[in-house]
Amino acid sequence: MSAKPINSILFVCLGNICRSPLAEGVFRAVWAEREPGRNMLLDSAATSGWEVGSAPDPRSIAVAVRHGVDISRQRARKVTPEDFSRFDLILGMDRSNVADLKALAPAAMCDRIHLFLEFAQGKAREVPDPYYDGAEAFASVYRMIREASEALATRLEARASVPDSGQASSTM
Repeated sequence: MSAKPINSILFVCLGNICRSPLAEGVFRAVWAEREPGRNMLLDSAATSGWEVGSAPDPRSIAVAVRHGVDISRQRARKVTPEDFSRFDLILGMDRSNVADLKALAPAAMCDRIHLFLEFAQGKAREVPDPYYDGAEAFASVYRMIREASEALATRLEARASVPDSGQASSTM
């Protein structure tokens, strides 16, 4: 990936009701704290259409609220072909999401698609789907997403401070 500034990020999971809306909301809060004057287009979406139009899972809303983040107005949507050109970075929560995204994306856009934790922290780990588990699973997912959001913001800040030399960056 080039050293081009990242001005838009799409967070993606299977249904867009648990992990990706939480990632969108948490990263939005982290970014606002760190870069209050720098706009960033943020959104979340699903690889499936099962939950289109649904609010986030009440457990995701609850864990977000406990940490001062409101995701209650988000609504699930499915990834569209336009998303691949609209977003500079597309972050899947698990390997299945990433594989589905790469299958949908035009070949020239596949370099925008990454596993969230791997891209943010360099850890080849997935954000597990907490849907079939209890509140503690949602709390654990929140912590993973918060740590990854902090790491991603740090990475994007460092990237923005590097002059564009036209060379590929080994840090991205």
